[in-house]
Amino acid sequence: MITREKKQALITSLQTHKTDTGSVAVQVSIFTERIKELTEHLKVSKKDFAARRALLQLVGNRRRLLKYLAEQDSAAYLELIKKLGLRK
Repeated sequence: MITREKKQALITSLQTHKTDTGSVAVQVSIFTERIKELTEHLKVSKKDFAARRALLQLVGNRRRLLKYLAEQDSAAYLELIKKLGLRK
C-alpha cells in the first residue's frame, strides 16, 4: 500500500494549484506508483489473483485517464508520460 508521505509527495510534485489533489496528472501519478508496488508484490506472490485483478483494474483506469488527457491537452500528456517514464 502506498504510504501517506509518498502520496503527498506525488501530489505536490504535479498539482497545478495549492488545493489540487484530483487532477488527471495527480491521479495518473498515484495510479503509477500503486501499479509499481503491486507489480513488485506479484513477482513474489505469483498466486495472488486478487492483487492481479486489482493491478489490471488500475492499469485500465490509468489508460483511460491518459487517453482523456491526450484528447484534451496533448502537450500536458506528453509532458506527463515523460515525467513518469511511461510509454505512449
